[in-house]
Amino acid sequence: MRSFDITRPDKQILYEIQHKIDRKTKPVGALGMLEQLALQIGLIQQTTSPLLSKPAIAVFAGDHGLANEGVSAYPQEVTWQMVMNFLGNGAAINVFCEQNNIDLMIVDAGVNHDFPEHPGLIDAKIRKSTRNCLREPAMTVEECDRAIGKGAQICTQIHDKGTNIIGFGEMGIGNTSAASLIMSKICRIPIDDCVGRGTGVDDDQLKRKLAVLRKAVAAHAVCDPLDVLRAFGGFEMAMMCGAMLKAAERKMVVMVDGFIATAVFLVAQALYPAIMDFAVFCHQSDEQGHATMLRYLGAKPLLKLGMRLGEGTGCAVAYPIIRSAVAFMNEMASFDDAGVSDKQ
Repeated sequence: MRSFDITRPDKQILYEIQHKIDRKTKPVGALGMLEQLALQIGLIQQTTSPLLSKPAIAVFAGDHGLANEGVSAYPQEVTWQMVMNFLGNGAAINVFCEQNNIDLMIVDAGVNHDFPEHPGLIDAKIRKSTRNCLREPAMTVEECDRAIGKGAQICTQIHDKGTNIIGFGEMGIGNTSAASLIMSKICRIPIDDCVGRGTGVDDDQLKRKLAVLRKAVAAHAVCDPLDVLRAFGGFEMAMMCGAMLKAAERKMVVMVDGFIATAVFLVAQALYPAIMDFAVFCHQSDEQGHATMLRYLGAKPLLKLGMRLGEGTGCAVAYPIIRSAVAFMNEMASFDDAGVSDKQ
């Protein structure tokens, strides 16, 4: 795998940023997590006057060979059908990005379908679907490396257009199963504690899903983060991992979405722990296991709305809160500016 140069933000400016936050016309700490966000973004950008420029969300789509084992309530063709829905501006992520003026990119990382050319679709297909991880690793070493590299390349192109805050979404029938498997291996907890209902499987389907995933865990004695990603992940997940790492290397704010995106982040963080300093965890998914992943990372999500859709929707919905953190930092008066008496 290519290497990434991810270094923690220089803390020398921390006191200056914190002092500016504390001198705003409010009791110290009264804006809660908004103050923590402002401090984090100021540190990332190394300034007391942070700015958010051209926010973007990239949605990576890919199919999974494991989907053929009946682990999802939906058939595999829903992946490409939903990509077409994204391109037709008909999905939730389209609505929320439009509402909040967020640029949206759709990436074919490995969908089992031949798409016609479309100006809104980035063709980065590695292969039509991963292999069935019940029988063999989902990706070869070369395929996984290529997907990570493609993700990094796409993020670089987005950053070069002036974007300094980016979120990532995904689409892929079977990818909650892949995320559960990655979570089990990285966090070292039983697969039963990682598996939820995904797209809405019923009780019988959930039993089948659990049985399949137990076999998949047992089939791959892997612990290295890259080997875990290669054994169980999708092309959309490997591509997202590369994009997350490149975003941190480029000193961008990284918005982390729900269950699947956080499973990918587990891999990125295991490879490069410094990425934590650039991550904003946008919401806690209603999918079983996400709260456990967040606790493992020591992460506090901005929102808990019972969402479990994916697509990057948590990033898009949380973005106005991130904007508010930057807005108060830049526009709110200080005690000195307003002539307001400070605390005795």
